[in-house]
Amino acid sequence: MREKFLSFSLPLVGQEEIDEVIEALRSGWLTAGPRTRQFEQEFRAAFQTPGALALNSCTAGLHVALKVLNIGPGDEVITTPMTFAASVNVIEHVGARPVLVDVEPDTLNIQPDAVERAITPATKAIIAVHYAGHPVELKALRAIADEYRLHLIEDAAHAVGAEFEGVPIGCNSNLTAFSFYATKNLTTGEGGMLTGPQELLDKARIISLHGMNREAWSRYAAGGKWSYDIVEPGFKYNMTDLQAALGLQQLRRFSRMQERRQEIVAAYNAAFAPHAAFITPSTRDHVRNAWHLYVLRMRPSELTIDRNQVIEEMTARNIGTSVHFIPIHMHSYYRNRYGYHPDDFPVAHTAYRNMMSLPLSPSMSDQDVADVIEAVLDIRSQFARRRMAA
Repeated sequence: MREKFLSFSLPLVGQEEIDEVIEALRSGWLTAGPRTRQFEQEFRAAFQTPGALALNSCTAGLHVALKVLNIGPGDEVITTPMTFAASVNVIEHVGARPVLVDVEPDTLNIQPDAVERAITPATKAIIAVHYAGHPVELKALRAIADEYRLHLIEDAAHAVGAEFEGVPIGCNSNLTAFSFYATKNLTTGEGGMLTGPQELLDKARIISLHGMNREAWSRYAAGGKWSYDIVEPGFKYNMTDLQAALGLQQLRRFSRMQERRQEIVAAYNAAFAPHAAFITPSTRDHVRNAWHLYVLRMRPSELTIDRNQVIEEMTARNIGTSVHFIPIHMHSYYRNRYGYHPDDFPVAHTAYRNMMSLPLSPSMSDQDVADVIEAVLDIRSQFARRRMAA
């Protein structure tokens, strides 16, 4: 057994990031400034997005997207229960009603057919979450959105580097929000990026900084003018240059970090796929999976302990794990507000009860990966359900 605890998801931060942050500190420009704009430009070029707006979180990106599209009280937004609360909280923030539909059994992404069945005259948008880094069925959802004249917003918190039919996520005309939280494939500690058509991002930029018609960058730089106007009540959602400094260097090593994630995934799949006790993550042929998470599902019929006990056993072996996610309809706020029951979305509920996210980070050594595999297989061996001889 390991002597040192393996954290679930340690970021890979090297000397390059440290040096860039130090240079940002020495520059005297700490808030949104030249590095933030540079990060936006390099992100846009790297992932071929129409435009890019750096923000302080993916949540901010989703909130601003809804505001830019004028979604508010009386409107409905269809989304998935298999996501973090932020994806749905923002719908509440603008006064709209979230409408949940169930997920696909293999990818755990939102079911397009279920989306179409949930559409009413009040429906104005779909928020599609690329769960664990596997893209949703964008073509089917785009067809539904076009037919019913709905906005399609992409929650790509897990999907930096993912592709659908060879096209990078964020490359199309949908407003798409990315996350650079500490555990994400590309991190700025906290942070996010909103991509989409430039004319919408121009509006989003104003909303994201108090509703001011001019940023600090244009007011406080050499030759800048002090005057500004508040054109609408906005928010304080900007990224800082200290965050962007991290992002710039993370972006430059991104391909190498993704390759390491794929190596770890391949090792996990080879170890776990042969065993009936486990359901390994699937990837459809027409997508590139970003592999933000490795979600291993247990088959209760094959083990004498449940998911919670498996996690306890992993912890006892000094391996950190997590669960992604407690479905939205099981949280007390949404359960009480909308009268949800656990089995209202049976695919999401069943998956949740049996899932465990394993450590997956480019910072992991080969020995770390071997330790995770050894722990999982040891638990499987110890708690496998024995079959009676015929």
